[in-house]
Amino acid sequence: MLIRPFAAQDEQPLLDLTLETFEPFYEGSFRPLMGEAIFAVQHADWREEYTRTVPGLHEPAAGKYVDVAEIEGAVAGYISWEVNASRGHGTISILAVSPGHRRSQVGRHLCEHAMGRMKDLGAKIVEIGTGGDPFHAPARALYESLGCREIPVSVYFKEL
Repeated sequence: MLIRPFAAQDEQPLLDLTLETFEPFYEGSFRPLMGEAIFAVQHADWREEYTRTVPGLHEPAAGKYVDVAEIEGAVAGYISWEVNASRGHGTISILAVSPGHRRSQVGRHLCEHAMGRMKDLGAKIVEIGTGGDPFHAPARALYESLGCREIPVSVYFKEL
């Protein structure tokens, strides 16, 4: 596996991977859990939001980076992260691994790589968030295995 910085030709493959990765959450988990009214307000445009967001994830001048994992020349996953050296703070914003490479350490290697880069750029801590629902259980297990500690947070929605 090769982990390399984002390149311009990665934009569409990473957007496609992001949509494929998170569709089961938005459509199969969040929508049924919260119902149509809350889904419509909170995440109805999730595809468009990623379409707008993914192209701007890699902006090194702004302290924003994307690293891509390749296996046999194909994108196996990617990680989007930021570092604020003046605060000593790093943030992982997106981790996506292609279905065929899940459970094969790609996510772990991407996280370790990004955390190492953050440390080199002055971060003393890293923040990474994920959901508490069943869809996100593998992510929680990965982050805990990397030594991250969970901060309990509750988010509530109510249709008015």
